[in-house]
Amino acid sequence: QVQLVESGGGLVQPGGSLRLSCVASGSIFSVHAMGWYRQVPAKQRELVAVITSGGSTNYADSVKGRFTISRDNAKNTVYLQMNSLKPEDTAVYYCNADVTTIVHIRYNYWGQGTQVTVSS
Repeated sequence: QVQLVESGGGLVQPGGSLRLSCVASGSIFSVHAMGWYRQVPAKQRELVAVITSGGSTNYADSVKGRFTISRDNAKNTVYLQMNSLKPEDTAVYYCNADVTTIVHIRYNYWGQGTQVTVSS
């Protein structure tokens, strides 16, 4: 089994910053792309940012220039630095990872989610 555990969410004022972290652990052979998604009630989960094992990144237009995704392959960890936060960034943020397990089966995993609230 593979687990993704997120941390770093919370309440922040507009214009503030937060840094999310997500650690993948368990029966991992290799971790491929890792990413962050977010979801608000009654809406579909949407991609925020994704990073490949080689470091290539892709961002939603709504966060370009404000959010930065990075990863530490040695620690199977992905980060999301969120700056200039806006109220519309309020959502539950989910970590996602594409993983090959130790029995060489490839699965896609989700974390449990962490709440980010941007409000004055």
